[in-house]
Amino acid sequence: MLDVLIKGAAVVDGTGRPAFTADVGISGGVIVELGQVTTPAARVIEADGALVTPGFIDIHTHYDGQVSWDAEMLPSANHGVTTAIMGNCGVGFAPARSRDRGTLIALMEGVEDIPGTALHEGITWEWETMGEYIDAIDRIPRTMDIGVQVPHNPLRLYVMGERAVRREAATPDDIAAMQALLSEALEAGALGFTTADTVGHRDAHGNPTYARQVAASELYALGDAMGRAGKGVIQIFNDFYRENAGDFPTIAELARRSGRPLSFTYEQDDAWPEGFHEYVTGEMDALNAAGISIRAQVAPRAIGGIHSLQGTINPFMTRPSYMAIMHLPHAERVAIMRDPAFKAQLMTEPDRPISDFVMSVSPRVEEWGADPIRMAQRTFCLDTVPDYEQSLEASLYGQSQATGRSVPDLLYDQLLTQDGTGQVFVPIMNWGGGNYDFVHDTLTNPWAIMGLSDGGAHVGYICDGSFPTYLLSHWTRDRTRGPRISIERAVQLQTTAPAEHMGLHDRGRIAPGYRADINVIDHAALAIGRPTLRTDLPAGGTRFVQSATGYLATLVAGEVVTANDTLTGARPGRVVRGAQGRAA
Repeated sequence: MLDVLIKGAAVVDGTGRPAFTADVGISGGVIVELGQVTTPAARVIEADGALVTPGFIDIHTHYDGQVSWDAEMLPSANHGVTTAIMGNCGVGFAPARSRDRGTLIALMEGVEDIPGTALHEGITWEWETMGEYIDAIDRIPRTMDIGVQVPHNPLRLYVMGERAVRREAATPDDIAAMQALLSEALEAGALGFTTADTVGHRDAHGNPTYARQVAASELYALGDAMGRAGKGVIQIFNDFYRENAGDFPTIAELARRSGRPLSFTYEQDDAWPEGFHEYVTGEMDALNAAGISIRAQVAPRAIGGIHSLQGTINPFMTRPSYMAIMHLPHAERVAIMRDPAFKAQLMTEPDRPISDFVMSVSPRVEEWGADPIRMAQRTFCLDTVPDYEQSLEASLYGQSQATGRSVPDLLYDQLLTQDGTGQVFVPIMNWGGGNYDFVHDTLTNPWAIMGLSDGGAHVGYICDGSFPTYLLSHWTRDRTRGPRISIERAVQLQTTAPAEHMGLHDRGRIAPGYRADINVIDHAALAIGRPTLRTDLPAGGTRFVQSATGYLATLVAGEVVTANDTLTGARPGRVVRGAQGRAA
């Protein structure tokens, strides 16, 4: 007797091979039969031609604090994610001495736009070491499996204290201590090590992160420790194409010396020099051909911000009239802003300087004043069905040219639509040339893996936890402004590809012996909703979430955790401790 039988599925198995029709039999949380299955089952799911895919593996999330209070793991649980990996970009909450808790919260608040009040209220702090952190969060059953990585900033702070905050160079003793802690964490089940060196990452006080511009020798030493342990992956978010031009060789050398799989954030920046993309992809080809495993974490759409009266950022937030009312409840602000006299006054006012915190959350917000035409050309209204690949004519610039109204006037009125919940989307990265040519190129690159959703982070400004659904709907069905990709490739990018990279060889594929982490999807109905604000964080904190439709069922280890786009209350998820062996 099977536990679950999925009948009549269009199986997209995750490997990239063409879809095929089959039944899927599940027992003990594992796929045991695939084909024409006649074994009876306790539960039968009639797929009727719906897609059956492996559960999605999101390797780039920031649920590090949220996992200590949240069992549902929204928004990722709404989008077919069955394994979420945290600790990215060098930020997290372990290891952590009690004296450093506030410092780490301020760091996460600034870098990832997660309310500090919610983190102070919600994090249980039942740990000091990474091993204790893993044990603590593993005591909470949840909707999906989670994995943790060792973030560079907490590691540095734990060893160096205030010297890390001052960004002093690590001594040989410091490096030896960090190596030992990293090795212990890998033995305890951490999946890897992460770091970041980017001008946009600052704490809530505007200070650079503690791992900013560390010596390459420090990174190499930590990579050496991983090489000796023979465990773990490395994740890097680096401005190697801006002020650190030439740092890509450092990344490559880290991968070579450590012998560990490495992934780096790869998102198009307008500041790229000509030929840079070709240089990077050529280097990836050469490195992988030489046996050095290096992957690009890519996104299926522009990385950008939601400007609204509800979230963290809007283009009028530094004007004196708005600053005078920004502390008021949303409904009161909206009522005041509907007064024509208030609007007329605000429109005459100059923008004030942007705070360091706002710059950390949105490094492009200052360009509203510095280059308003360029910003207007990349600002788009988000309606009930959000469109993230609109034409220049649909931008606020295009609307202004067509109607004769000013861009600020159009923008102001858009924010007041839908009872003051109107939104505009401003692409920051992946929007060179005003199109997705670069995105298409990366999605079809053999060394690409899906990443960058930042699930759990940027809760008042960015809502990219919907990436899995967007990739599978927009890029395989809805896109009109360029070529699409196959359903098989879209599934591979977020199943087999990340599973193989992370060493999670027990999942990411529909085949006998693999974990029954599975999505049953009505592809024709698959869609994302408009970002909506929820007040459900600790201490009354707010966050944007984005719903999805079209998920008939999501299974984790054979248990149905969502049915018809609704959570069932099942909690089979646990912490993934270290690399997992291949299916028998």
